[in-house]
Amino acid sequence: MKSDIFILPVFIMLFSCTSGEKGAVMTYTVERGDFENTLTIDGYVEPLRSTTANCPPYIEGTVGFLVEDGTYVKEGEVVCIVEVAELQTRYDQLKADYEIAQVDLTKAQADLALRYTLLEAEVKTNEAETQIARLDSLQLKYAPPNQVKIKELELQQVTIQKNRFEKKLKALDVIRESEIKMQELKVRQLANRLQTAKDQLEALSIKAPKDGLAVRVTNWVTGKKLQVGDRVWHLMPLVNLPEFAGMKVIIQAPEADYRYINVGDSVTYTFDAMPDNGAYGKIQKKSPVGQERLPFLVVGDNNSKPSKVKFFDIEASIDSAQTMPDPGYTASCRILLKLLKDTLAVPQVAIFDEDSIRVVYVKRGRKFDMQQVQIGLSSPKEAVITSGLQGGEEISLMKPPSSSLRKRLLLLPADSTRNTPADSLSNEIS
Repeated sequence: MKSDIFILPVFIMLFSCTSGEKGAVMTYTVERGDFENTLTIDGYVEPLRSTTANCPPYIEGTVGFLVEDGTYVKEGEVVCIVEVAELQTRYDQLKADYEIAQVDLTKAQADLALRYTLLEAEVKTNEAETQIARLDSLQLKYAPPNQVKIKELELQQVTIQKNRFEKKLKALDVIRESEIKMQELKVRQLANRLQTAKDQLEALSIKAPKDGLAVRVTNWVTGKKLQVGDRVWHLMPLVNLPEFAGMKVIIQAPEADYRYINVGDSVTYTFDAMPDNGAYGKIQKKSPVGQERLPFLVVGDNNSKPSKVKFFDIEASIDSAQTMPDPGYTASCRILLKLLKDTLAVPQVAIFDEDSIRVVYVKRGRKFDMQQVQIGLSSPKEAVITSGLQGGEEISLMKPPSSSLRKRLLLLPADSTRNTPADSLSNEIS
């Protein structure tokens, strides 16, 4: 595909504005060559193998600190801190509840101990009174019957009190065991929840799993390098520590282009940070699931609606390069979708629809013939001519005025599948 095709629309606009008054028509000479249908999409360089520091599981928060790109870190060094205000609030509340539960447990133990001590004192007092009553009853052996009866009743009363105190002691033992166990269980539960919250808070300080060069990952939502303030969530990659043995390119293709790209397609790379460095590779893998980006809003347009376009990750190899790029470099990826060698291809702007057929205008002398053509493979810029032209013709890049038309040349039905002489069937244009 010729390089001048890229600037044809500009030339056409200029020509139509400046030369149209003089009757000149811009033309293009048809030549045999290679037809290429390509897509150019941005991507970024990643290592083939790397160790990744991820967001902790079941966490959603914002990045409060993030190591700078290209910083060499040691194993265990903090590379990212995720801030979760709700988790800190929960931890503070659990800590307060745990301290209150400990105080309640200590108070319950003290209260029960006091009640037990007082009851034990009453039991001992009762035992002393029982002994005294028994001694008195022995001394009243020769006393009057009434006094003996009174002492016997007193002894019965002391015995009843003793039995009641013993039952109270047993009941208090049961109460103490039950209440204390409940309080202890509450303290243990709060301690476990507090430890879990503490572990989650500590996990928000994400540490390097190994020594290496820290590289910020590309945010799935924004399509840019992760920044302080970005939202992160469950197991989302945050920082890569790459191995520099090999590199690959992650291409983020919009849904409209994704369907045309196939595994095995060739890719040519250029890098913004290395303009003189070229590289080549192939499409290796296509992600089946797309990610919706943040809304793309038109500046100054308050009525613009969020974009619904999905972007798909496509992995491509770097098989050869003048200099292997570093991780994180952005790349312009030219993907070769179709290649047809030694064929006739003309600019799309030179092909016109006339009465349900495709035609080009072939210049012959000062006049033009309307020539019917058959189209094969095509791209947004070019189309392959399978019938109607043989090469060497000079065709118009704009529709000539009717006064410049000479003949209408149509293809015979039998010749519609192969290259046909331009005068297959001629009709004079009146």
